[in-house]
Amino acid sequence: MLEFNKNDFKVFGEMAEEDLDARLRFVDFTPEDFTRLIEIKDEVLDHLDEHLAAFFEHLGRFEKARGLIGSVSLLQEATQLQREHLIAMVGGDYGIHYVAQQFQLGQIYNRAQLDMGLYMGAFHAMLSGIAQRISARFPGDSSVALAHYRSFKKVAFFDLAIVVDGIVADREQTIRRQQEAIRELSTPTLQVRERLLILPIIGLLDSHRAKQLTDTLLQAIRAHRAKVVVVDMTGVSTVDSKVANHLIQTVEAARLMGAAAIITGLSADVAQSLVTLGVDLGRLNTMGDLQGGIEKAEQLLGYAERSTERTGHLAD
Repeated sequence: MLEFNKNDFKVFGEMAEEDLDARLRFVDFTPEDFTRLIEIKDEVLDHLDEHLAAFFEHLGRFEKARGLIGSVSLLQEATQLQREHLIAMVGGDYGIHYVAQQFQLGQIYNRAQLDMGLYMGAFHAMLSGIAQRISARFPGDSSVALAHYRSFKKVAFFDLAIVVDGIVADREQTIRRQQEAIRELSTPTLQVRERLLILPIIGLLDSHRAKQLTDTLLQAIRAHRAKVVVVDMTGVSTVDSKVANHLIQTVEAARLMGAAAIITGLSADVAQSLVTLGVDLGRLNTMGDLQGGIEKAEQLLGYAERSTERTGHLAD
């Protein structure tokens, strides 16, 4: 079952009670509408299965709904929530709990990759059936029936906006998570031996990614108690002034945490850009390539001396 966490959705977190009141005003919902909803409550509750069938049968006619209709778990959960949704529509309580329910519906429909236009078509099919029941409730006065249906439709449009918000918010949340995963994969921190880390950088290095790189590196230094870090920029083609400053700040931050930083793989264009930007290269410990950087790091860690001592002992 999908779990709804309001903290995951910025638009939900910003939706205070006064915002909900404003949304009800936007659809011109009045106390008279509330009274009419109470009067037609039975037309909704006594025919729940009929109204739900209209909704899901409409979806079932289209291949684009296969992600929902073809998933037993998602369909069961959507059916249950859609049922609770209908009950709540004539309940008269349109607070935060009501919104959370609609957001969860939006979350399910987004995970099922349900086309938004198709969802609205199914919603309209359900409303049409409810309109017929309301009309039957007032057989002798079409104007009264229409007034009651309009009151119900106001809540329906209030709902549509919230469900669409839920779909969009869940979609944006999914995109953000994917972007975070891509950033983590694009800036991996590798431990090649005790106290030695390598951070290979590949692709475009912008300000946002440079900051994320710094955070990742500092966390890795703490986690691995690293003493030397080799930052390999062989795969970076260009840098700007902001990125250059981030690079300097990264080196300084690593030093403050007790780790020396070695920059390797600077291309001629990047090196020239750094000079043009006025970066003090004297503050950077650079080597031509990754192999040279690793050798330099091993010297700083004393591995080279220990290797020489072992070789000498073997010769003796």
